Amino acid sequence: MREASTELLVELDQDSNVTDLLLGQHAKDPSHAIYARKGPNGWVDIPVQQFLDKVVALAKGLIAGGLAPGDTVAVMSGTRYEWTLVDFAIWFAGGVTVPVYETSSASQVEWILHDSGARRVFVEDPAKAELVAGVLAQSELLGDAVVTVVRMDDDGGAPNLASLAAAGAGVTDSELERHRSTAGLADVASLVYTSGTTGKPKGCEITHGNFALVATNIVGFLPEILRQEGARTLMFLPLAHVLARAVQVVCLSAGVTLGHTASAAQLLEDLATFKPTFLLVVPRIFEKVYAGAAHKAALAGKERLFAAASAVAINYSRALDAEARGKGNGPGLMLRAKHSVFDRLLYPKLRQAFGGQVKYTVSGASPLSSNDAHFFRGAGIPVLEGYGLTETTAPCTANTPSRTKVGTVGIPVPGTTVRVADDGEILVKGIGVFKGYHANEAANAEAFVDGFFRTGDLGSLDEDGFLTITGRKKDLLVTAGGKNVAPGPLEEKIREHQLVAQAVVVGDGRPFVSALVNLDPEGLENWCSAQRIPLLGLAEATADTRVREAVQGAVDQANLLVSKAESIRSFVLLDADFTVESGHLTPSLKLKRAAVVRDFEAHINGLYS
Repeated sequence: MREASTELLVELDQDSNVTDLLLGQHAKDPSHAIYARKGPNGWVDIPVQQFLDKVVALAKGLIAGGLAPGDTVAVMSGTRYEWTLVDFAIWFAGGVTVPVYETSSASQVEWILHDSGARRVFVEDPAKAELVAGVLAQSELLGDAVVTVVRMDDDGGAPNLASLAAAGAGVTDSELERHRSTAGLADVASLVYTSGTTGKPKGCEITHGNFALVATNIVGFLPEILRQEGARTLMFLPLAHVLARAVQVVCLSAGVTLGHTASAAQLLEDLATFKPTFLLVVPRIFEKVYAGAAHKAALAGKERLFAAASAVAINYSRALDAEARGKGNGPGLMLRAKHSVFDRLLYPKLRQAFGGQVKYTVSGASPLSSNDAHFFRGAGIPVLEGYGLTETTAPCTANTPSRTKVGTVGIPVPGTTVRVADDGEILVKGIGVFKGYHANEAANAEAFVDGFFRTGDLGSLDEDGFLTITGRKKDLLVTAGGKNVAPGPLEEKIREHQLVAQAVVVGDGRPFVSALVNLDPEGLENWCSAQRIPLLGLAEATADTRVREAVQGAVDQANLLVSKAESIRSFVLLDADFTVESGHLTPSLKLKRAAVVRDFEAHINGLYS
């Protein structure tokens, strides 16, 4: 058993809560642009004073409507400025925020409202208002409960944000302060429901202390990113996900100007105008940027040049990494010279894809390919990979600008201890670990051991305290021959290929390991263009010999990572897409392995017939 810890940097008054972070920023400089909102003529800064005034007005409206301290309030919306506004208004009124993913089904909404006890729901638009109304009309779980639905969009009919604020005009400042100051660090700030790779979502009780202590300590842990002059970032991950919420509170604590982007599809366009200095991303964004750059190079007849630039970037970063690990002297003269050339000719174009001002990117939510990490770092876009779960209020480990080992998820954040048990399971204790699962004592009894949260992930700690994720306990496959196989590394390697959207390794109880592979429509289009062949439809491509040969090459590369007994012997190409809507991905884009195996059982059986 090995463990690593990082000392707490900042302590907070036990009677304080998340709202004190906003009041602290207001005391420093009420004119500082704490948020930016996209309008028809570009981005408009939102000073702290303006944001606070709106938060106070909405909080008074909630109090006037009968919200008592500790009451739960649901929010069902995509990522937008109003989400943040409502979140802080709930906290100022003494309430507990219950995020609901905008992609949630009626049954999921029903369960969350029932389990959380939320009787007020903020919704983004008419479609979500209609969904919630349908749930209320037909639900047996909710019975005759009266649930108030408030629209967040500007053109929504009452009740909406404007009418809510108006209703609170008679609430005094002293009454608001009584509500705002009721909660301390130990009290629940949010019930965040796990996105549910298996079973019903469980409500994680995230406290004010979890959010506030993680935020204030992360600022001191990553000063190069969060305290740089003019720091600004764009949030596009769903705010229903704890990672996005935690980072948003971090930004508030640091005074970082934060903008909101509705979706990943809109991200690249908004990056060009917002020009963030750092960015929180998921691996799929890196994959798409790389594939797009490779495609543009191929169209311009510069495929070999791009391949050379890619190799130099990766080798340059690997040399830096070896030096950091004490296993080399860094990039040699020839490599530095080549890197210098590409840093003038090609890498700036890649940096421009992120807005041109990004000094660091932080990758989370799912594993990042080490090749991608090395490529972007070598191209001047350092990637700091971190690790966390809903139950740890997101980040419990992270690489830092001064302490980075590519392929690891970094060292414990301040106030956190990470332990690797004898069976390889990662255990976590510290400021981010949640209070427990809401109204679920059985789950709580199973979740903790010796005061540590059992993550269910497998990993290892090196002598410097850097954590490497090696798999997930429940995902381990055991072949008929008794061989344990971790599917994650194989899947990540296959997914590096331009043609591949997702790869799912199977073989539990089977004679050998196989894989389900689905194709990326955009990658397929670019690949066909580069191969100078007519565009293939997804169904057509799955039967195309050339496509299969290309994917076989990706499988062969993945097999180099493992022994023969663990290698993928066969695979099938699927013309189905794995999406949140199809039920095969969580809203944070994690694979729902059990759902894929269930829905594609016939294809899996075919691999072994």
